[in-house]
Amino acid sequence: MSDESTTIRGRLNEVSPRWQGHLAIDDPCLVTLVEAESRRQEDSITLVASENFSSPRSRALEGSALADKNAEGYPGKRFAAGCEYVDAIEGLAIARLKELFGCEHANVQAMSATIANVALLQAVLKPGDPILSMRLTDGGHLSHGAAFHTSGRLYQVRHYGVGKATERIDMDEVRHIAKATKPKLIICGGSSYPRNIDYAAFADIAQEVDALLWADIAHVAGLMAARVVPSAVPHADFVTSSTHKTWRGPRGGSVLMCRQEWGHAIDRAVFPGIQGAPKMDIIAARAALFKETAEPEFAQYSSAVLENAQALAEGLRDEGVRLVTGGTDTHLLLADVTDFELSGLEAEQLLTQAGITTNKNVIPFDKQPPSLSSGVRMGSAAMTTRGLGRSDFLHIGTLIGTLLRNPTDDGVRNRVQAILAEMVEGLPLFSDRWLPRRSLAVIDAPTSRV
Repeated sequence: MSDESTTIRGRLNEVSPRWQGHLAIDDPCLVTLVEAESRRQEDSITLVASENFSSPRSRALEGSALADKNAEGYPGKRFAAGCEYVDAIEGLAIARLKELFGCEHANVQAMSATIANVALLQAVLKPGDPILSMRLTDGGHLSHGAAFHTSGRLYQVRHYGVGKATERIDMDEVRHIAKATKPKLIICGGSSYPRNIDYAAFADIAQEVDALLWADIAHVAGLMAARVVPSAVPHADFVTSSTHKTWRGPRGGSVLMCRQEWGHAIDRAVFPGIQGAPKMDIIAARAALFKETAEPEFAQYSSAVLENAQALAEGLRDEGVRLVTGGTDTHLLLADVTDFELSGLEAEQLLTQAGITTNKNVIPFDKQPPSLSSGVRMGSAAMTTRGLGRSDFLHIGTLIGTLLRNPTDDGVRNRVQAILAEMVEGLPLFSDRWLPRRSLAVIDAPTSRV
């Protein structure tokens, strides 16, 4: 390790505990709440499909000196001086992202995936233009034209959905609606659809009706980057994603990829169209994530995410839990709890009491309102990050089924809670298994200077 890196790490170690001490004295209420949340994460089985535990590489850069730099604008065209280093950082993030996905143009400034999605819509459409997207109740996302969202209020939205028998996207219906409505933009991708999407088929339909195609890969971006699920990039005009979920990077960030011809319009839509200065510490964290994603350990992690999702599905089915579409191709599962005479909300609360965090979710053709719903959405990414394997996920699936079959039995809940507590005892939030070998060698190396 260089003298410089040793000195920097020493400064970080010196400053952080000192300010933690000040906070403990000056704001004990806040510190107590943060510590309580830390314990909750450590003591819980996290199955929320949209959550993960971010990489230590990304965490090391969030809140760094970069957080204070005003970098309004784009590299080489900033509105403040002193941007030579942040220009290089943003350029590095863009270059790594383009290499990772093979995209023609990339923007890394949007502060959330929904902001990127709205910017994209504003870049390529005019108010009132027709779009075609997946119905929210069938697995779509609110920013794809939900009636209560700005995307639904600004554009003329038509929706496709899933077949009642298969609960999978009905491509014949997509084609039929597209031909009838002639949308300017077709959107594929969602927030609770557990199967791979046929991006090539969507591209064919878009070409038939002279529409643009946008793939929102927020949930499967990490799996796609690791090449364990099919890529949308060769088929779509635009691709958007958050950088957490299966990607295991910082929250509060997004990427927007597109064909080169749309690059200028996309950049202008993000800034100055919808957002001011970016968070450069988050962009640096993403740059670190993109490098980590290209390493073999991330591909191994992504394969484990898929294997563990299959094991979780197997355990649930063994206990009589019906899964929407019968299973999953990704990290995400959607369980129908109506056979247990529970709402999704009641199931979520029951699992929380036993130490499992999930979220209630509507299922296709749901008869319950979204506030109650009939389903529970689960994902394997977060607990795979913590180091659990196939047998653990199989066991978790059977325990969830046991709870759902015995919702009022305190003895069952207490036994399950004890088993789960033992499962996570001493488990790190980020397993060393997923750290690159050379990073472990540096971390474990002595820091003293001769």
